[in-house]
Amino acid sequence: MDKSILKDLSYGVYLVSSKKEDKDVGCIVNSAMQITSNPVTLAISVNLDNYTNRAIKETKEMVLSILPEEVDSKVIGTFGFQTSRDIDKFEEMDYELKDGYPILTSAIGYLRMKVVDMLEVGTHTVFIGEVVAMEKLGDSTPMTYAYYHQVKKGKSPKNAPTYQEETKETGKKQYVCSICGYVHEGDLPEDFVCPVCGVGRELFKEM
Repeated sequence: MDKSILKDLSYGVYLVSSKKEDKDVGCIVNSAMQITSNPVTLAISVNLDNYTNRAIKETKEMVLSILPEEVDSKVIGTFGFQTSRDIDKFEEMDYELKDGYPILTSAIGYLRMKVVDMLEVGTHTVFIGEVVAMEKLGDSTPMTYAYYHQVKKGKSPKNAPTYQEETKETGKKQYVCSICGYVHEGDLPEDFVCPVCGVGRELFKEM
């Protein structure tokens, strides 16, 4: 089968968040879609290994934030390639509280939902959420998954439903980011910063 056709499906890039006891948790997702209009309900796919998955199951609540194209790469690096088990992902983010949930100030808008159903499908849980609150916060262009890959040169974390292992062979020296998997060709300048997750050259390893 030619899996390259899967890249022609359209996705967005979002932050889904919830609470684990008193801790705010969240992760990046790309599989979210509106499935009904009355009431407004969304389906969101979250990997079983994600700490956020457990939090949503416990609280039966989740918030989907829409990210703009110009979102800081640190947001993707923190929420997409690190785990809330180990760190407070919101600690170094600019956010404001909405109904008790942290919403990034860079978000275009958010939708807060109560989970009304869920379906376990292989490596992921598909949460069905009924929207109880939503607000538009800006007019920026939403970031699509295609933009994330083609313009920002971003990589899919292994927990993403669209993850495909990639191999690339060139004659140049290559370095891989130990946080997000971004591959840089050529020497690394002293002030080099990962364009995907924002970490410095000290976290790159030669391939």
